Amino acid sequence: MLNAPIKVQTFLANVPLFKELASDELDRIASNTHEVRAARAEVLFRRGDAALGFHIIVFGQVKLAFTSPRGDEKVVDLIGPGQSFGEAVMFMERPHVVTAQTLSDSLLLYIAREIVFQELERDPRFVRRIIAGLSSRLHRLMSDLENDSLHSGTQRVIGYLLRDSDESPVPGRALEVTLPATKGVIASRLSLTQEHFSRILHDLAARGLIEVHGRAIYIPDVARLRASD
Repeated sequence: MLNAPIKVQTFLANVPLFKELASDELDRIASNTHEVRAARAEVLFRRGDAALGFHIIVFGQVKLAFTSPRGDEKVVDLIGPGQSFGEAVMFMERPHVVTAQTLSDSLLLYIAREIVFQELERDPRFVRRIIAGLSSRLHRLMSDLENDSLHSGTQRVIGYLLRDSDESPVPGRALEVTLPATKGVIASRLSLTQEHFSRILHDLAARGLIEVHGRAIYIPDVARLRASD
């Protein structure tokens, strides 16, 4: 894991939530921000823990998940560099509703709740950005719920593989996607069993729509794959 210190103010200035803040505002937030260096599979917080701040990922990846009474894990979200998590329950002053665990060696910034509340009182623009960020997260979660409820397993997998591609791709354009986590984690994220997820990938490969090379998925024709769902 990298041990070199980072310039917290510089990093925060490039995060959408903070990018319009003045240098003195960034200084105040940075003074209440702590670096968290976490090894792979380290738990950052558990469901039920007090939410006294929130995290932003500098590098690495974190999964947010909860476990059913039967012991089955459901992955709610996968968070990557530049993304934040934990704000909603922090503002509600409620305990965390999921467990956060790193999927790789990670560096995160932890921002204390008190300084966020102080800045919210100082700057109404900051309030609007917070609301916009939470609204965007809610919109994505609602889209995920719709996807899980109304679409077949194959449609969910295709949608996930093409989540960052052009909605109207040029016929014949190829794309390579690297799965950001193990197939088991991705399957849980899509509300599928790992076996079902693997069968779908195998079927798509047999139809010539994708090529699977470990975590690397090669899509020879994006438009053809999108039309197949």
